[in-house]
Amino acid sequence: MSNDQIHRVVSTDGTEIAGRVHGEGPPLVLVHGGLSDGEQAWGPLLPFLQTRFSCYLLSTRGRGLSAAPVGDDHSLERLVEDVVSFVDRVGQPVALFGHSLGGALALGAAANSAAVSAVAVYEPAVFEAPSEVNPRAEAKAARIGEAVAGDRLVEAARAMVEGAVTDDEMAALAAGEVFESWATNVRVALQEAQQAGESRRPTPTDASALTRIDVPVLYLYGSRTPTTWYVEGARHVASHAADYRQVEVVGAAHLTPHLAPELIADELIRFFEGVPEPA
Repeated sequence: MSNDQIHRVVSTDGTEIAGRVHGEGPPLVLVHGGLSDGEQAWGPLLPFLQTRFSCYLLSTRGRGLSAAPVGDDHSLERLVEDVVSFVDRVGQPVALFGHSLGGALALGAAANSAAVSAVAVYEPAVFEAPSEVNPRAEAKAARIGEAVAGDRLVEAARAMVEGAVTDDEMAALAAGEVFESWATNVRVALQEAQQAGESRRPTPTDASALTRIDVPVLYLYGSRTPTTWYVEGARHVASHAADYRQVEVVGAAHLTPHLAPELIADELIRFFEGVPEPA
């Protein structure tokens, strides 16, 4: 399949959602994390997957190749609808992989689409999981707000990932100028976070959603990630998903899909290729 092919759909509220397609084989849709997009996120992981799968690199609304929504609706409900619309129009059963916020959206889509054959997530944002109290959270939020108000978006991007990544990851991101590329998505990410915080609707990882997933689920998390939130998230998903398995990836941390994809590539390939073909 040509790298120039772009899969375009129209989501429920009329927003165009798009993603570039790379590789050959059964379809695998990849859903990026909170500061990235489909154009940026998967360069390091793609070489491991594109010889076995047709990789659809979706961008959620307002990012990458996708359009900004009318009315600035960036709610979790709409983001899940974007993924569902995208996978439903591939035309055949679809494997789904999501990282961080994209992991939550992938789980939500698996609960709402008959087109998904299996779903794997790496350290998804599980909103119901308990997290450590961060005494510096208020100061961090103020620093992010001041940086955005001053149009210092690279600084804001750095602050947004503090506490979730290791010092080594922070250094690698800075050396690779990743924060500069993420800066383009900072304002959209803040809109998503604000609207998620204001919503009273069930999240994509609510028990009512997870119990509707009737396909295999793989939950991956890293042994070096400096927060227990993703381990707590694994417990929550395990208690509600019917066909569930999890793997602690030794030596991995939160940004492993970006910085050390070889640590998870074999797990993803083994999982997706081991799922029986739908009748």
